[in-house]
Amino acid sequence: MQPYERKQLLERVEREGATVGADIPETITVQGEAIDLQQFVFEIKRRETVPSGDRDRVEQAKRNLRRERIERLERIEEADISREEGEELARSVIGIDRALNALESLGPTDLEREQQAQQAADRKRWMSFLKKALGQEESGAKRRGR
Repeated sequence: MQPYERKQLLERVEREGATVGADIPETITVQGEAIDLQQFVFEIKRRETVPSGDRDRVEQAKRNLRRERIERLERIEEADISREEGEELARSVIGIDRALNALESLGPTDLEREQQAQQAADRKRWMSFLKKALGQEESGAKRRGR
């Protein structure tokens, strides 16, 4: 592979919108172990929250995917590979990025805290409505005696 071809592949992989329209690979080999990546990501994303038992598994998967991404980028940058191999590596890196984006978007969710915040916001809106309806909410000018 020519140096300019390497540069093009690396630029394509690092492009901000590279993952738009990209598919998560069905399977990927990470550290010698085949993983059904697409199934894993869809299984985790299907749930509203990540159960505490699966959190460690998801975090480990993200670490492994990041490590694999770096290794594949280094192969594109430095290894003696053909243009076709470089293309395949670039596609796989973009697929890994897509999977990582999906897993990162899950984030830790504290449903109880979200529910309390929602209830507090509802109470605040209700009190504001009641004050307006009862005429207790006056403009700042009236309160200052103007």
